[in-house]
Amino acid sequence: MKKIVKLFCAVLLSAALTACGSGEPTSAPSVADSDKAAVQEKLNKQGGKTDETKADENTVTTQADAETPTDSDGTNILVAYFSRADENYNVGTIDKGNTQIVAEYIADEVGADSFHIETVTPYPADYDECCDVAKQELADKARPELNGTVDNMEQYDIVFLCYPIWWGDMPMAVYTFMDSYDFSDKVVIPFNTHEGSGESGTCSAIGSYLPDAQVLDGMAIQGKTAQEFSSDTQQSVRDWLDGLGF
Repeated sequence: MKKIVKLFCAVLLSAALTACGSGEPTSAPSVADSDKAAVQEKLNKQGGKTDETKADENTVTTQADAETPTDSDGTNILVAYFSRADENYNVGTIDKGNTQIVAEYIADEVGADSFHIETVTPYPADYDECCDVAKQELADKARPELNGTVDNMEQYDIVFLCYPIWWGDMPMAVYTFMDSYDFSDKVVIPFNTHEGSGESGTCSAIGSYLPDAQVLDGMAIQGKTAQEFSSDTQQSVRDWLDGLGF
């Protein structure tokens, strides 16, 4: 009976807490021309910043005691992700969450900064207990307090927002993250792991929640496929990034 309850919970909770399924192959989604154009506009903006920085670096100063700048423009791309390790359905106890594995790959591939969205109060390590907490948070439309903040959020023009699907929605902590910053004029690119529900309408939900941002179509990968993260899956993610112009 407990196994039946767990299976039902996993289908509804949809890969977030889990990495269930057979690790089905993933293909890169098609990218709309308008989405690629939006990314290119922001990447060109970063290119302009880089040129300005180089010009500043080439400026000669005659002051022997001139201070060396400690700040730089840096990258204008951020990968923000919510991911949970510990006990997960079908993959047992894992050290790194499904979403985190892919989010870290994306950050490396596009040269982005990364931020792990974590709650002040950790979720239970036990799978069933975590299911209960996540379900109650959804019912309450809770906004759990987060641990840490993104420094200089204004410098990021492109934000990959990565999350699992919990009970047919994003974890409530992701809403807390969206509430915490001004996303005006930013390009937001969703990525999620799931257990058969795909993106579960979350791309449009993000678009409604962040009306001043340009929210693109995202990519969704089954939980176990993300956990295994084979070379074929990596290539699919790379093809998606290529399609966006990275």
